[in-house]
Amino acid sequence: MKLFRGSSDSAAQGHASARGSNRLTRRSSSLGQLVKTLDSEETLCILDLGSTSPANIRYCTERGHKIYSDDLLLSSTDPSLAIKDENGKPVLDSKRFLEENLVFQSALFDVVFCWNLADYLDESLVKPVVGRLWSLLKPGGTLLAFFHTQEAGPDAPCYRYHIVGADTLEMQLIDTRGESRKGAHGGAGHNFRLQRVFNNRNIENLFRDFANIKFFLARDNVREVLVVR
Repeated sequence: MKLFRGSSDSAAQGHASARGSNRLTRRSSSLGQLVKTLDSEETLCILDLGSTSPANIRYCTERGHKIYSDDLLLSSTDPSLAIKDENGKPVLDSKRFLEENLVFQSALFDVVFCWNLADYLDESLVKPVVGRLWSLLKPGGTLLAFFHTQEAGPDAPCYRYHIVGADTLEMQLIDTRGESRKGAHGGAGHNFRLQRVFNNRNIENLFRDFANIKFFLARDNVREVLVVR
């Protein structure tokens, strides 16, 4: 859990380095709409669910906002979370996971960047995490999430998203192979694999406690969603 309240030389240098690396770029209609909120003169509190992104820090802090980052996907690979349910099926300990992650006061955030987390997170953690995010958002707060369509395929790569424009993202492939940390099932670092595909009804059910949901269908087999608490 990290908080960033203003831009710094190191963040700017990291941003420049990221820009120089080999990444894909995509347009995002949902981000384009959410930017209207980010351009508000009011100071917002933002949660970015992923590894620290100098680009996202810079984009938000230059507008006077506070931004926290929390890499839930990486945290979910902690091998000590692996348990078995009452039927002997391997699952992750969602209670312990939430005791150690997303530890913020209720109704703190105006915006949550969930990105593609739900598609790659272990099944046993998805609903508990969404429930916690509901409690962390302020009433009227907005969550942005991406979901793959059926056409994406099980080998769809997992990306970290970096905001580089009002409706533009850079996509950085997430690859933990070669890291010393081991995965939750005992394997070495790996590419995160697509765990499931949500259709529109699945997505609506996942966010059923939220007040409103809006879908955007992108050209790269991804549904973009803006959800309002």
